[in-house]
Parts: sequence; C-alpha cells; structure tokens
Amino acid sequence: MKVAKDLYYTNDHEWLKVDGDEAYIGLSDFAQDSLGDIVYVELPEVDDEFDKDDAFSAVESVKAASDVFMPVDGKITEINEDLLDSPELLNEDSYENWIIKIEISDKSQLDDLMSSDEYEKFLDEEV
Repeated sequence: MKVAKDLYYTNDHEWLKVDGDEAYIGLSDFAQDSLGDIVYVELPEVDDEFDKDDAFSAVESVKAASDVFMPVDGKITEINEDLLDSPELLNEDSYENWIIKIEISDKSQLDDLMSSDEYEKFLDEEV
C-alpha cells in the first residue's frame, strides 16, 4: 500500500493535506483498494460546514458503499467536480484526486490525527 508522506491520516483511512488554514481531504490508497472499483462519489455543497467525525461524502464501489468522514471541523470551500463524472479517479491515484477542500475551523484537532509514519504502523496492525 502506498502511504503519501507529509499528510495527516485518520483511523477511517482519510488523508488531510494542510496548506495554511485550508486542507484537501481524500481517501487513502488502503481505502480505495479495500473498496475496489469506485463507481459513484456523493459530494457535499460548497459552504456546507461539518464537525469532526461527521460523514461529508459517500463513495460507492462494485463491492460496497462507504461514508467518508471529516478529520477536523471545517467549511467546504471547493469540491472535486471531476469525481462526479469520473469517480474511478480515486482508484487511479487516491492522493492526487482529493474529494474536498476545506477551511479548517480548529487547527488544534490536527494533533488527534496520525502522521504518515504512524499511519503505516496502524496499517501494519490492521492487515
């Protein structure tokens, strides 16, 4: 499994790439691989606000449907509209193809997330 460096990770296999007070959020390589061929992605609306651990999206594959959860409190500033027509982009490169961009409401919540090294250890224990 590929684990991108310099990202934050959750126990639910989402990643977060922080850029100042904003962040991109997507699915880890482990998550997309576990789901299989992704055929649909439900996206929230720009300006929607979510609390940490709220489901903000759903991803459907030929095997299962899965909610995608907010790693931190935030407000949606952008959605990856390419996923509406081409949800398989998440399978092709889950780190390049983010789902949403947010404005982070509480940066202290980043302390609750895993580093890439911690996430690799987490995966070793999971598998």
